[in-house]
Amino acid sequence: MITKKILIIAAHPDDEVLGCFGTVGRLIQEGYEAYTLILGEGKTSRDLQRNVEHKKDELAVLDEEILKANAIIGIKQVFTCNFPDNRFDSVDLLDIVKEISRIKESIQPHIIFTHHEHDLNIDHQITYKGVVTATRPIEDECVKEIYSFEVLSSTEWAYPLSFAPDTFFDISSTIQLKIDAMSHYESELREYPHPRSLQGIKLLAQNRGMSVGVYFAEAFKTIRVVK
Repeated sequence: MITKKILIIAAHPDDEVLGCFGTVGRLIQEGYEAYTLILGEGKTSRDLQRNVEHKKDELAVLDEEILKANAIIGIKQVFTCNFPDNRFDSVDLLDIVKEISRIKESIQPHIIFTHHEHDLNIDHQITYKGVVTATRPIEDECVKEIYSFEVLSSTEWAYPLSFAPDTFFDISSTIQLKIDAMSHYESELREYPHPRSLQGIKLLAQNRGMSVGVYFAEAFKTIRVVK
């Protein structure tokens, strides 16, 4: 039997955890193989007065956090790019599409999880466009399912646009894995009541779970499913 493969395509380090690690962790336990592609370098748009060496040190720490977080749920391989943080709109979309296509072709995933098209963050919006462009529904396209996830402190902040999920995964058995993975992103975590906190992650999963009658869930907007 052919093992189905998953590719998570995220704009920044920790988006992959916030968006779908409960679901992907569960699917890995069920026999799927999963990979992560992170397009942006992360952090560098913050505090532009910091010197170059300081930023290099921070990115080195972030690289370690990426690997530790992804190892928690059993991601087979992590791919990273260096598109500029919060400045994807300064890059030709074709360059982003080419990177996504290159990784997609090497992995041949059946399922892709990526960002919501109406997130507040511009990099999330462009990542979504890049994914949809790189997975045009032509003959022999390997990707049969594409889902958009929500990312705390971006998706819900895009008022008045709203995230209207239509697919839910019960992550009651893997919510702790998601929290453990996020705990490795020490440089990205915030204190509650900031949504990008461990308590915020758990509260969102509880809320999504209540919507469908389970203890914890992750919610997605279906972009395309081909059966």
